[in-house]
Amino acid sequence: MSRITPVEAPYSPAVTERMARLLPASMKAPVLFRAVARNESLFNFLVDSRLLGPSGLLDRRWLDAGLREAVILRVCVAAGNDYEWQLHVGTVAARMGLNPRQIADTRSPMPDASLWSGALRAAMALADALVGTRCVGDALYLRLREHFDEAQLIELTQLIGLYNGVAMMVALVRPSPDAYAAPLPAP
Repeated sequence: MSRITPVEAPYSPAVTERMARLLPASMKAPVLFRAVARNESLFNFLVDSRLLGPSGLLDRRWLDAGLREAVILRVCVAAGNDYEWQLHVGTVAARMGLNPRQIADTRSPMPDASLWSGALRAAMALADALVGTRCVGDALYLRLREHFDEAQLIELTQLIGLYNGVAMMVALVRPSPDAYAAPLPAP
């Protein structure tokens, strides 16, 4: 049971309109979305500002979809956020281009080099470093610069920070699991 009781349908007209922007009509809104909607003005702001969209937070369609999703899943693992990991796996991970082996491998302590490009492994290492120690050593920075320009690194860092914030919200709310797909075993 969630600590913060999620809003239930029928939602207010404002929340109904925003949920329609985020989700197919046949899909029940995630528990976490509905818990955040307890603060209706904040929920509406997140959607209106396009900070929250159909594929998650900060999807400006600027970063490659598979890269972005791999980083999100890796942040979820690094932050111990199984709720959000399961939510993304059950709703968007495959649509963003990740295959089942890659999805499972996001939980590995060391990503399998045969499944990921050097760029994706570097980006996941950035997620591990920022969530784990908030420190990016010179060797990792040089590795990242082989694949990403400064603007991309800034966006990746912001994405990692936002999903670390989601882990904090999950820690507060303790949302009950959503039933979009069969849950995968926790790491």
